[in-house]
Amino acid sequence: MAYESLRKLYYGDKEDYKKTYRARFDSEWTTKIDFSIAGMPAFFVASNEVAELMFNILRLDKEISRLCSFLPGKALQQYSRKCLIDEIVITNDIEGVYSSRKEIGAALTVLEEQSAKKKRAPRFLGMVNKYNKLLRNEKVSLSSCNDVRALYDELVLAEVVAENKNNLPDGRIFRKDQATVCSVTDRVIHSGLTPESAIIASLEKALAFLHDDTIDSMYRICLFHYLLEYIHPFYDGNGRLGRFIVSYYIAETMTPLLAYRISETIKENVKDYYEAFKICNDPHNMGDLTPFLLMMLGMIRDAAMELHASLDRKCISWERYENAASELPDGSSPHMRRLYSLLVQAALFGEQGITMKELMSNMNLSSGTIRKKLDFVNEHSLLLSVKDGKEKYYKMDLAALDKALFAAPEKHW
Repeated sequence: MAYESLRKLYYGDKEDYKKTYRARFDSEWTTKIDFSIAGMPAFFVASNEVAELMFNILRLDKEISRLCSFLPGKALQQYSRKCLIDEIVITNDIEGVYSSRKEIGAALTVLEEQSAKKKRAPRFLGMVNKYNKLLRNEKVSLSSCNDVRALYDELVLAEVVAENKNNLPDGRIFRKDQATVCSVTDRVIHSGLTPESAIIASLEKALAFLHDDTIDSMYRICLFHYLLEYIHPFYDGNGRLGRFIVSYYIAETMTPLLAYRISETIKENVKDYYEAFKICNDPHNMGDLTPFLLMMLGMIRDAAMELHASLDRKCISWERYENAASELPDGSSPHMRRLYSLLVQAALFGEQGITMKELMSNMNLSSGTIRKKLDFVNEHSLLLSVKDGKEKYYKMDLAALDKALFAAPEKHW
């Protein structure tokens, strides 16, 4: 039987509503949280639905890890970068903040090159820097309210202030005045906690819950996201901050690639996402956060399913091209086979392609030698290239490759 919210049951039989609340709150499968929601103690139930979602997530994570281990290092690196760019663009888009893939890619390139020549840092540099730490498996401290503020400052403060300077946090750590979440019709959906002392006290409790090792990590990750948004410690940027924290802890707990697919799944199901907040914020829901936990676990399960399907398709294509590489022009040459492999990886898994610098690093050949080999590939109409600023990116023309390898009855190189 599907888990029904207490908010929904409230509008039915009142005695059944009260009995259900008491049965859930006192159940051996219930975890009580030291946190108040609309004046009621917060809790969640590790129901059969919750357990089934967790089982499916863990199974999919194992399969994703297996597929990742199958890929060459460069392909996995390029695909991770592509997914990271997707995640940042989409988490901004959910908040109505426009950021192009080119902007995010440029900021990531600046960080990768550690350029000191730029007179002005590109937009979203702080956000990209933080997400880039997920790629490098670097730790982010989240033990105190000051840590949360420091993360916020690096992640989104510059963009928040650029959008509206009045949204600069004006309290000792967070905001000192009221902040509300409104619908597209400007109807108030939720009012954050106030005054700042209540924000600090509640966030300390939420952080204690996040670090409580007696509770399953995935439950803590999902429900801390709710608690942070319920507190709403900043005037703006709370959603972007919260989704980054979810991504960070998923990257620590599961296959890191999964961490870069969360915002896309939320955007595709954004109505359910906001509805879960609405349900759990309602006083009639009596502090039961299970509906939000089910929604978030469902989102993570769906993200894992999409990632697994995408990786599986790409791995099948990759293996198919690798097996046919000897049929390509001069395909028996080790250097040409390596070049073909890198160009195919760039096309299948990359964002724009692969640079000359990357080709030199991966092939251990001079730029002049590689350029001649690229010209050779281009002569056979198998190469795509694009120039972005001073950099040129190369990749295999997969449509032409498919036609030549798998469609043409006879090949003439």
